[in-house]
Amino acid sequence: MITPLRTRVALGALLLTPSLLLAADRSGKEVVETVCIACHGTGKDGAPRIGNTAEWAPRAAKGLDKLSQNAITGVRKMPAHGGQAKLSDLEMSRATAYMLSGGKTPDTAKPYATTSQGSGEQIVDKACGGCHKEGKGGAPKIGDLDAWTPRLQKGVEGLVASATKGHTSMPARGGFADMSDTDIRAAVSFMVSKVSTPKKP
Repeated sequence: MITPLRTRVALGALLLTPSLLLAADRSGKEVVETVCIACHGTGKDGAPRIGNTAEWAPRAAKGLDKLSQNAITGVRKMPAHGGQAKLSDLEMSRATAYMLSGGKTPDTAKPYATTSQGSGEQIVDKACGGCHKEGKGGAPKIGDLDAWTPRLQKGVEGLVASATKGHTSMPARGGFADMSDTDIRAAVSFMVSKVSTPKKP
């Protein structure tokens, strides 16, 4: 069956929609005070303490992008996304910038935006396919127009938000906390693109 032209045009427009910041994104100060402070306030497990210039100096030399990447994917004893998979990359970037400055500088508005797990197809094969290839737990099967159509009403960004924060039986980030927002977006975009591909007879 060939996907109707109107639907394919709509799907193409969704894929071209620019990324939007989610209203729920908190400031770096808020994230630090509610999450990061548990380790960075006391130096637990070797975490550099907030305001301790000597402890942050060797890390600062790596640059904010690298520190943000480490906060998102995890490093040494620090779990990915600080152990809170629902935190967005933007929130992690803001928290990192806030701590790096000792709490004296405005939050950065630039999220870390590089995929760390490969292409959208590779990410789906590694993570999302476990449910989306067979429709496990009610997940829409890849390429199933009927299953994806109602979900596409949210647009790609809405789907990315659901995948990032978790939805019904799907855990936040599909249960892979080291997936960045950009990784999630790449995987969602890949699966959406398969919906707009004509099905073989």
